[in-house]
Amino acid sequence: MSFTRPETFTTRPTLQGTFGMSATTHWLATGTAQAVLERGGNAFDAATAAAFVLHVVEPHLNGPGGDMTGVFSTAEKPGKPVVLMGQGPAPAGATVQHFRAEGLELVPGSGALAAAVPGAVDAWLLLLRDHGTWELAEVLDFAIRYARDGHPVLPRVCSTISAVAELFREHWPTSADLWMPEGRIPEEGELVRNPAFARTLQKLVQAGAGLGEAFAAEPAHTREERIEAARREWSEGFVARAVAESVRTPHRHSSGTDHSGVMTMADMAGFRASLEDAATFEFRGHTIAKTGPWGQGPALLQTLAILAGFDDDHLDPSTELGAHTILEAQKLALADREAYYGDADVPLDYLLSEDYAASRRELITEDASHELRPGSVPGREPYVPTLRTEYAPPAPSDDDGGSPALGGRATPGRPGSAAATAGVGEPTIGEPSVASNGETRGDTCHIDVVDRWGNMVSATPSGGWLQSSPAIPELGFCLGTRLQMTWLEPGTPSTLTPGKRPRTTLTPTLVLRDGVAVSALGSPGGDQQDQWQLLYLLRTIVGGYSPQQAIDAPAFHTTSMPGSFWPRTWEPGGAVVEDRLGDDVIAGLERRGHRITRAGDWTLGRLSAVVRDPRTGVLQAAANPRGAQGYAAGR
Repeated sequence: MSFTRPETFTTRPTLQGTFGMSATTHWLATGTAQAVLERGGNAFDAATAAAFVLHVVEPHLNGPGGDMTGVFSTAEKPGKPVVLMGQGPAPAGATVQHFRAEGLELVPGSGALAAAVPGAVDAWLLLLRDHGTWELAEVLDFAIRYARDGHPVLPRVCSTISAVAELFREHWPTSADLWMPEGRIPEEGELVRNPAFARTLQKLVQAGAGLGEAFAAEPAHTREERIEAARREWSEGFVARAVAESVRTPHRHSSGTDHSGVMTMADMAGFRASLEDAATFEFRGHTIAKTGPWGQGPALLQTLAILAGFDDDHLDPSTELGAHTILEAQKLALADREAYYGDADVPLDYLLSEDYAASRRELITEDASHELRPGSVPGREPYVPTLRTEYAPPAPSDDDGGSPALGGRATPGRPGSAAATAGVGEPTIGEPSVASNGETRGDTCHIDVVDRWGNMVSATPSGGWLQSSPAIPELGFCLGTRLQMTWLEPGTPSTLTPGKRPRTTLTPTLVLRDGVAVSALGSPGGDQQDQWQLLYLLRTIVGGYSPQQAIDAPAFHTTSMPGSFWPRTWEPGGAVVEDRLGDDVIAGLERRGHRITRAGDWTLGRLSAVVRDPRTGVLQAAANPRGAQGYAAGR
């Protein structure tokens, strides 16, 4: 049985050239990255500039109060994948005891109590300092101009603001002031501005001249010193002070109750982004590089390890056999994610071993599993979370109006729907991510850049969405909610613990062949990020698809695992598919026992990718057409 041939028609061409390629989830960020390359900057200058633009133009998908992870290689060491770790930890006051005392069963999906220490800005500045060539003022100029002078607002930004408008008006007035000027929701294409964020970026630039609060000394003499001064201003100066002061005011959380945050200036000052070794796996002559198991990235590697033992006809996402095999392998890997992953001692070597993969592979039958089946690791007890198909927060007690009574009540609605996450008729708050029907309600961004020298970077910024928590007026952004990916039960691999990183879903990918980086790719999508990237990897590595052919091809994912986002529900045997997968394939999956949700023709996956052939120097780029927002550029 041969691999399904790709469609001859693609929504866009796979770009080709030799100078430089950029691909992101917003055309303004792509244009920014390419402009930096055209003016002599390298891939790291370009990616950093694009990232700060994404903070401005996709505020519903990421923000400076959020986090990011990246994986990159340099022209000097093209065979060494490096992880850029921009995931902040839980603050010192974020203890299970504190959350329980607040009457909470789960970490909320919105509100500052769910905020990890912001990590994105420090990570980008670290990358720029160590591997970029431009001055910080040059890199931030693009974002400053868009924030100060305005940019045409996306329709999805408007719809997000509309969804939470009641929350803003009644409970988060600072957010209403920032995102609903004059009390109204902006219209699609309207020029919107964020002068407070522009001033924040300008102050970071000024810190290099010795004008910052945290580093008010002689002006820095080198580019690296100026960037380092900005990092200190962020973590110890006016930003840290404003963050710590803002969270003291109690405000509404997704629990339906009011709480103060616990972030302090000491928490901000105690975090520094870092560079780490990547986790890797060899698959069909390619090395796939991901973050460590403090993120979900190695689940993709585990899935590949399981699939590696099958013939190619089991790896074709466009067939019933292939889609079934892929879905079942993903369930097994994601069950291990729940059981073992976290910011702790994770037995990754064992989980990626050939013997363990073979034992997991034997569990795949002709029928779909409706169970959560973590594997057995010697000396470890797998954690199995409470499996909820529906959830609503405990009702507030009548006596004080503020503390919820412990317990719970079921809310009708499919997991991930507005009914399941916020109650019928209530505003949706936090990040539902991609609902089980494929609707994108809150998400993430992505950036891929490769330059003519061979520097290559894949990065996924997220968190700090405008709907995450009340806006901090003097900064022009809010804090994120990444702590919702931790549990409030003791003894789990991802229990909420001060100083520990939550198990993030952010999972960019770098691919190497013959010891050299050849591709960078990634996607927004919460728990679906690696599932959609897996389809791309199988189609390009096994099926021989071009990047754009692989991105355009029909996508699907499983929902048969506990979600990483509040309210942490799952759908046993659930699979979400694009209708373009075909009636025959979908009917075959249903006969095998998959609980299918049809999502429409062009709804799943928001991948982008850049490629470099080290033999010829030819570069390629491709971007997702779904949502008419992501673009690639290059020459």
